[in-house]
Amino acid sequence: MSGVTCSNLQLKPGQRVAVKGDVQQGAKSFVINLGKNKDDLLLHFNARFDIHGDVRTIVCNSKNKGQWGKEHRESNFPFQEGSPTEVAFVHDKKETTITLPGNITFKVPNETGFEGIDFVCTDGDIAFKGLTLA
Repeated sequence: MSGVTCSNLQLKPGQRVAVKGDVQQGAKSFVINLGKNKDDLLLHFNARFDIHGDVRTIVCNSKNKGQWGKEHRESNFPFQEGSPTEVAFVHDKKETTITLPGNITFKVPNETGFEGIDFVCTDGDIAFKGLTLA
């Protein structure tokens, strides 16, 4: 499990960032983090195939100065092992809108109040293919 980190992005509220990758065969989970740095995350997105007692569940959270926030769970789970995927995020001061494959969307509150994203990091069972900013 080794991820890819992109920094100095300077994404403003309302800008869209999409992460593309290939979900690995036999995947247990993958993570996409967005924020200022590893201790200050606007959003921790964890797609769990079968790990930590969760099966086909997305768990989202935030982190402020190293402290985790409140978990938000999403049961729509369009990810398939061995398939390409794309997850898109648009944030503002109030919330982050997440778009999954199949145009499934859900919102997670912005509990940190962060307005910009400088850092995007992937980890786990996803082979990073690219980042699209709009």
